[in-house]
Amino acid sequence: MTSSMHHKTALVSGHFNVLHPGHLRLLRFAKEVVDRLIVVVESDRLAGKAAHVPEELRLEGVQSNSYVDEAFLIDEPVVNVIQNLRPDIVVKGKEHEKKFNPEFEVLSLYGGKLLFSSGETVFSSLDLIRQEFFGLSNNTIALPEKFLARNQVKTLRLSQIVSSFKTLKVVVLGDLIVDEYITCEPLGMSQEDPTVVVTPVDSTKFIGGAGIVAAHAAGLGAEVQFVSVSGVDEARQFSLKELETAGVNAYLLEDPSRPTTLKQRYRSKGKSMLRVSHLHQGAISSSLQKAIFRQLEASLEGTDLLVFSDFNYGCLPQVLVNQLAKLAKKYGVLLAADSQSSSQVGDISRFKGMDLITPTEREARISTRNHEDGLVVLAEQLRRAADAKSVLLKMGEEGLLLHTIGAHEEDILTDQIPALNSHPKDVAGAGDSLLIASAMSVACGANIWEASCLGSIAAAIQVGRVGNTPLQSSEMLAELS
Repeated sequence: MTSSMHHKTALVSGHFNVLHPGHLRLLRFAKEVVDRLIVVVESDRLAGKAAHVPEELRLEGVQSNSYVDEAFLIDEPVVNVIQNLRPDIVVKGKEHEKKFNPEFEVLSLYGGKLLFSSGETVFSSLDLIRQEFFGLSNNTIALPEKFLARNQVKTLRLSQIVSSFKTLKVVVLGDLIVDEYITCEPLGMSQEDPTVVVTPVDSTKFIGGAGIVAAHAAGLGAEVQFVSVSGVDEARQFSLKELETAGVNAYLLEDPSRPTTLKQRYRSKGKSMLRVSHLHQGAISSSLQKAIFRQLEASLEGTDLLVFSDFNYGCLPQVLVNQLAKLAKKYGVLLAADSQSSSQVGDISRFKGMDLITPTEREARISTRNHEDGLVVLAEQLRRAADAKSVLLKMGEEGLLLHTIGAHEEDILTDQIPALNSHPKDVAGAGDSLLIASAMSVACGANIWEASCLGSIAAAIQVGRVGNTPLQSSEMLAELS
């Protein structure tokens, strides 16, 4: 009986092919409300096609989790198990709350409770600028050995994919940004009003936005064309020079009505004190849209990969995106997209029919207006809304959730890669590097497991330094060796 139990007990059941961050949040929640957490894993026979990993490996993964007090396989309906164990609480994902739940009836017989939760989700903005510019911390990068073994991914094969990047022709389209880090010396407090007074002593600029995506692609060996819109200003001249140095063929259409987007970070003692953004967020004119289409119409035939790198500053109006996606499909060009959301602005699902999209969890929730369901349900809802083949859901320090369709439309495959750099310096460029490295991998014939692994390695390298420095294929190969 429940009243005779020495410890309050919770039960969680499932397939648990891979313990991804969504599972961890659910298990953490369940453990927080009880003294003892029991997890039951459905056998291969019971799970059927939903089991993509052998039952003994699925059980081993659950048993290794620190939140779990006891775990075992079941080969009978979970309601029978509940009837025998009589836990105080059964915990299920939030996505089950409005569905039929057979557990409710058996729990009500002895006073047990059914709780729904997907764990807490906290959106935070991190600005990790702690050490000197250009200093690398690649010694803190570790390959995801369990992921590699689980999906039969060989490092030799990954090295071969990186080496084949030089055969690719890539087009990147999106918002150009210049990032400026202004290092200041503090002088003290103003005597007139409560204001901190500093004097700038150094300034370092980097190509950012879609420009760094193009520079990454060139550094990794591809032939790259970058198309964007800029103002008629100093930031444009800086961008053209830097892109040329990076080996990018840049076509920056001039728009005198808007400045080239410039983001300034004022820093002192290794910390950011203030950010100032010089930008114009309105959509580009129809004449500029037509000019971009003509430029890409002339170059997409023979292109292997088209990347939409969207920062929601107006360079990618919906009409233009739809026209270019249709044209790219006509020529058999692989499509990838990322749409970074500031505040509540941005919608990654507007990029329809992509082979690969790489949103953050926050961006996925904004796009789907889903702030409650678990990660797998969220990823599938977004995949369907965007009609995408694969979703790489960026989880920050929790790593990466992979979500893709298998050989058949009804086969949904999910896996997870942990964050590979244990001591990141600056997380700002992680998403751009993951986007381009994973997309280029798919364009070279990699499967989604290989592509996401290479994307994660690229992100781990990038966050090991402050500011946007273009990736190099030699860096990727060094990590793989």
